[in-house]
Amino acid sequence: MPVADHRIRYRTLLGVAAAGDSLDVLAELAPESVDLVVTSPPFALLRQKSYGNAEQHEYVDWLCQFAPYVRRVLKPTGSYVLDLGGSYQRGRPVRSLCPFRVLIRHVDEFGFHLAEEFFWHNPSKLPSPIEWVNKRKIRAKDAVNCLWWLSKTDAPKANVSRVLVPYSARMKTLLRDPEAFYTPKDRPSGHAVSGGFGKDNGGAIPSNLLQIPNTESNSTYLRLCKRTGTPGHPARFPVALPEFFIKFLTDEGDTVLDIFGGSGTSGEAADRLGRRWMTVDIDESFVRGSVLRFLGDRSDDEVAQLLARIDAGERPMLTARQQSLFATAEAG
Repeated sequence: MPVADHRIRYRTLLGVAAAGDSLDVLAELAPESVDLVVTSPPFALLRQKSYGNAEQHEYVDWLCQFAPYVRRVLKPTGSYVLDLGGSYQRGRPVRSLCPFRVLIRHVDEFGFHLAEEFFWHNPSKLPSPIEWVNKRKIRAKDAVNCLWWLSKTDAPKANVSRVLVPYSARMKTLLRDPEAFYTPKDRPSGHAVSGGFGKDNGGAIPSNLLQIPNTESNSTYLRLCKRTGTPGHPARFPVALPEFFIKFLTDEGDTVLDIFGGSGTSGEAADRLGRRWMTVDIDESFVRGSVLRFLGDRSDDEVAQLLARIDAGERPMLTARQQSLFATAEAG
């Protein structure tokens, strides 16, 4: 994915972290050059956050402006995964419909297909909003984000066998001796359940409810942020979330793009999985800090030296994690 050199802050052997307006970057990318866009944009919250977020009344228009640009760069088999958190309307115990309006407009106006809806359950999410949940106790804790898996065609690339989950204890017992523990029969609903449950496929098909705690207080990224005095991004999603969709919807060597790159979580996941990648964020400090996700094996002096080179505009390239230092790469 070629991008203007002045946007690049650092590279790895597989990816690029860029700073700037994602609309400008998307306009520079070649048509049908990306296999997956996976991103978590600022949410339609009532209070302004340090990372910037649109007010609820303007949020849908703001986010939908990216849709035609994303559609242009996606391959026909590509996917667009949007992580959107919910919120309440101002001063009322009534939910905002922003995530659903975003979905409907992407389908009705921009020609996307809803391949499937996913929901991310974050069991470690704090109860909110305080007024309705903690004080008045008239609403339950909101612990689920909507994840819209959108595609350009009816048949985007996907392989669920790459994201199988561990079998339950009961299923493991069944696999040991299928005939002793299960007899095919009709369910009360009339649904016929046939045999074939005795085959070990290496794991169970996951549901569209992804249960991933967002607890990374001891992560390399946050440890290095603290050691270097770098502000950590306040709204990080866990690496396991983009990792799931990268495994599910791309092959090794495919290209992954995050247009709201934040702390670089998607880039880290893509790099681990052998995908080419690009993250883009409009906030220079977050792009700079995202390099810390790749520096877990570096000394404090090496980390400080690398940050200084980014600040000097050198666009350094990080070598493989196992190697001791990094090299400068100015080539596009």
